Amino acid sequence: MQQTATTPFHLDRLDPTLMNSTARSFADRMAARRSVRQFSPEPVPLDVVEEAVRAAATAPSGANLQPWRFVIVTDAERRRRLREAAEAEEIEFYRRRAPQEWLDAVAPMGTDWQKPFLETAPVVIVVFEVHQGPHTPKPYYVKESVGIAVGVLITALHLSGLATLTHTPSPMKFLNEICERPTEERACLVMPVGYPADGVTVPRLTRKPLSEVMVRR
Repeated sequence: MQQTATTPFHLDRLDPTLMNSTARSFADRMAARRSVRQFSPEPVPLDVVEEAVRAAATAPSGANLQPWRFVIVTDAERRRRLREAAEAEEIEFYRRRAPQEWLDAVAPMGTDWQKPFLETAPVVIVVFEVHQGPHTPKPYYVKESVGIAVGVLITALHLSGLATLTHTPSPMKFLNEICERPTEERACLVMPVGYPADGVTVPRLTRKPLSEVMVRR
């Protein structure tokens, strides 16, 4: 087996005090992040969105195959079609397929089948998993790899001053047609991106304390 070429790696070694303040500042900024469902139609700098996607594409992936595709949708007509198709699936899901346990769990969020943010937000990013196809190799750990990349994308957007939301209509095959993507690409997530609408509010939530989510051994 041919050995992969290597390159030198350097990571700045910070003073422990600076390390702590950097980590704390980052955690504080991310603690202010919230999912937004009401967006301003005001345009956003597309180069900022593209840089956020570039950051997401640096995420680790199984065998470094980078099995992701980020489709940036800005065309108003395409966003309208996306909303209509998503809401058609969501109506069926909320009224027929969703278990009551799930409906009870999301009730405090105030979500329902209506998804106006897919049309109001000036940008919608549709994230696809790239599976084996005519021009793509068999990937490994696809969901894990794409999940990590999406986490980086959410972080990059937030730190750049843009709001977003992770939306998962089910099923999602309609996204291949709307985004004109081949069958080996499978949609896994839809993310409206933009500025929050004026006067927007979000549910008052609490996050679990560190002592509950972290274990030392």
